[in-house]
Parts: sequence; structure tokens; C-alpha cells
Amino acid sequence: MQQLTARPDEAPSDALALFALTGVLALGSIVATAFSPDPSFRFHGYVFIAAFVTALGVMAAMLGSGKFRSEPDRYADGVVKAGVIATMFWAIVGLAAGVFAAAQLSWPNQLYFPEHGWLNFGRIRPLHTSGVIFAFGGNALIATSFYVVQRTCKARLAGGAWPWFVFWGYQLFIVLAATGYLAGITQSKEYAEPEWYVDLWLTVVWVAYLFVFLGTIWKRKEPHIYVANWFYLAFIVTIALLHLVNNAAMPVSALSAKSYSAFAGVQDALVQWWYGHNAVGFFLTAGFLAMMYYFVPKRAERPVYSYRLSIVHFWSLIFIYIWAGPHHLHYTALPQWAQTLGATFSIMLWMPSWGGMINGLMTLGGAWDKLRTDPVIRMMVVAIAFYGMATFEGPLMSIRAVNSLSHYTDWTIGHVHSGALGWVGFITFGAVYCMVPWLWKKDRLYSLKLVDWHFWIATTGLLLYIAAMWVSGIMEGLMWREYTPQGFLANAFVETVAAKHIENVIRTLGGLLYLGGAVIMVYNLWRTVRLPSVAQVATIEPAAAPAPLQIAAE
Repeated sequence: MQQLTARPDEAPSDALALFALTGVLALGSIVATAFSPDPSFRFHGYVFIAAFVTALGVMAAMLGSGKFRSEPDRYADGVVKAGVIATMFWAIVGLAAGVFAAAQLSWPNQLYFPEHGWLNFGRIRPLHTSGVIFAFGGNALIATSFYVVQRTCKARLAGGAWPWFVFWGYQLFIVLAATGYLAGITQSKEYAEPEWYVDLWLTVVWVAYLFVFLGTIWKRKEPHIYVANWFYLAFIVTIALLHLVNNAAMPVSALSAKSYSAFAGVQDALVQWWYGHNAVGFFLTAGFLAMMYYFVPKRAERPVYSYRLSIVHFWSLIFIYIWAGPHHLHYTALPQWAQTLGATFSIMLWMPSWGGMINGLMTLGGAWDKLRTDPVIRMMVVAIAFYGMATFEGPLMSIRAVNSLSHYTDWTIGHVHSGALGWVGFITFGAVYCMVPWLWKKDRLYSLKLVDWHFWIATTGLLLYIAAMWVSGIMEGLMWREYTPQGFLANAFVETVAAKHIENVIRTLGGLLYLGGAVIMVYNLWRTVRLPSVAQVATIEPAAAPAPLQIAAE
């Protein structure tokens, strides 16, 4: 993927290779769609055809006009800007789907559509979870990793046109996954619902992502590899491993959407939650810790509190996290020694998780006054606090005695959202608030007051959501445990559902407030982009590149 030197009238070899690949994929999609007897496969075949033919036309025009020729002395910020826009677009889509799903649980009679199955909870719920995790979170990770690796390595992104393939290929994966959920094309694995051919496409995109990231590190001008890049690299490599193993499947035929998992029974459950929990550990934790380690010091203009602690945090986290998945399978057919192993490693996670939290918070030493004056710093500090709370609650819930009450209840839902919205959401919002003025060369955000409004509205919504789910979940667990003097269950399942109606309404209100904060953010960023620019595009030479992040002496 190394870009070759080309004459001014020649197209770069990386762009030509990408153009040829796109043409082959377009032809293959047309043939596969034409010969498939499966209507579900054909439906997604048309999506592939539309994407590849459109890409082919756009690339042909760009090759003809010479727009693929890059400037080696400048950062490749165009793809980062596109990633920021996609991040906020999918944030609104994913959060809106979540509010709609919560409203369906609050008012099921009014929001049930028997003649339009694609609008019902069973299909909207995975659309929401994947929309927030993979569309919003995934685009945030790709955009910030491309931004951070260039600045910390003082090198332009490797691969020439291939970072754009990663970006647009990932958007195609999101569209295929989302339309598949609504159409009922799913393999019914939590956080891994897309069928085999969508998984194969994501594998191709992810390998290209790994090569671009590694290639940039390989050609770095800065000899030191900053710790944020360690976390990004761990996230990319581990997610690839998890994806390949968990999605191992045998399709019914080469032209059928349906497939069967390579695993069965309790082995399938173990692989699923090895994947599921480590998707949380490496997608929703390691990648966003990389954001923390770059954007918090950069915004606070303070060195990382302890670089040694960040390395200890990294190695202990990635070693321990990978074993924690079996705690999702307490009181199942999984052997008890495996359940105990998962719980033990989950409890051990307290130490590295809180070490990282302390490192992030202590980085603000000497700059705590900025919490009063800078709502972006405040948002990132609250994100770190939620990281600490969620990583305390998770190990607590892995203890068998606690898990017997919490599992399958809304308590788990509250726990997931405290991490996803409190940690992942807020640290991403903080990073995007930082990047937009830097990328579009503005001297400030349009309005810090609007950031303040976003922070308080979203925080209020988040607290309402979590508190409602804690109350609902504990009540639900206790009602399931209640027996009559004769030894029968005292409450039918439908009675537990009816009992938590008020909590579901509060949950919907909380989600609506969080969505409202994101809408305010989009408006603020749009107005920021429209401000007059104050600087030229940063070049990579040391004299013009942004100053490297300071590192505390040990």
C-alpha cells in the first residue's frame, strides 16, 4: 500500500489499485445478485451494486481530474473531517432509534405496528444498539485514530487513497447492517447480527484499516509511539480476532443470505460472550481510552500524569479483559469453573480500570480551574468519572450472588448505558468539540454556552435513565424471586412488565434529553464550521506541525 512517486500527469498507484478493486467488486455484485434465488441476498446485492457503481463513477471522475494526487507535506485531514461528520450523523440516528425503542416499551399498545414488522421493537432494538456502538462509536474511533496517529507520529496517513476506502467501506457496512436488521436478515448474535457476507465485507475494510494505521506508525518521524496509539492498535487487532472467531459460519449456499454458526450449544454461548464482553472491552473501552490519553492532556494543556501508569494500565487491561466474558453465563450450562474464571478476572479489572481513571483525572493537576471555564473539559472529566463508575459496577455485577439478582433485568440495561452514554458518549463529544475547530482552522467553538447547555441537558437525561433502570431492575429481580407460601412464583412475567411502566417512561424522557443535547451539539458544530478561518492547513514539517504532546517525566 506504499504510494509510489508519480509524474504530475499520472494517477497514484494506490488510487488505480482501489479503482480496479472497486470495478471487480461491482462486477461480482452484479453477477451474484443476478443468479441468487434468495430475495434477502438479492436485496443486499442491490445495495452492493449501488455502492460500487457509484464509487466507480466518482473515482473515474476524480482520477480524470487528478484529485487523487496527495500532498505528502500535509496531514490527510479530509478523511478525518468526513469521519467527524459521519460520527455526528450516526449519533443522531442511533440515539433517535433508541428513544423510539424506549417509547415502544413505555407505550406498547400505541407503538405496535402489526402490518409493518420492520418498525417493531425486535428490529428497532438491534438497529439502536449497533447504530450507537458501531455507527456512532465506530466512526468516532476511525476519525480520532486517523487524527491522533498523524499528529503523534508526524506523518501523513499511509496508503494514499486507502483511508477513504476504510471510511466509505465502513459506511457501507453500517448501511448493510441497518437495512438487514429492519428486513430481518440476521444471524441473531448480540452485537454481531449481520450475516456472513456482510461480515466478510467488514473483514476486508478492517484489514485495510489495520494496514493504514500500522503503515502510518511504520513511517513515523517521531521515534516514540505515544500510548494513545497503543490503545488504538489493541482495539483494531483484538476486534479483528473477535470478529473472525465469533462470526465463523457456514452459509447455506454461496448465493444465500442464511448461514449456520460453526459453534453449537454451550460452546456457541461461550464464544458469543467471549466476543460480546470483549467488544465492550476493546471497542468501547480501549479505543476510547486512546481518546482520553490524547484529548484530555491536549485540551487541558497538561502532560499525562504518569506515563508509566498508562503503560501498566494498557498491559494489565488487555491481558485481564480477554478472560472476563464467562461472567455473562452464570447459572447456565457453562461449567462452573469457567463461570468463576470469568468473575475472577472481572473483579481483577477493578485495578487497571481505576488506574486509568486516576491517570486521566490527575492529568488535570494544576488545571482544575478549567472545569469552571471550559465545558468541554468538564464533559471529558465526567466521562472519566462514568468510566470509573461503570468499571466498578461491572465487576460487582459479575459476582454470582449479585448476578442472580441483576441478570436479565433492567439493572444490566442501566449499567450498559452508564458506560455507553456516560463514558463513550461524553468522551467522544469532548474529542469532537476539540477536533472541529482544529480541523476547520477556527480560533474557537461557535458557543461555549451551547456546550454548557449540551452538558447539563445530556447529564440530566443520563442520570434519569440510569436511576430509572436501577430502580426498575432491582424491583424486577426481587419480583422474580418472590414466592407464595405454596412455593409458586408470586408474580407473572407480565406483572413485572406492568410494574415498571413509570420507570420506562422516565427512561424515555432521559433518552430524549440525551438526544436533545446531541442535536444542540450538531447545531453548535455547524455554526463553528461557518466561522471565518484563522490559519492555513498544517504541514508535517516540525516547524509547522502541531507541537507534540508533552509527557510527564518519571
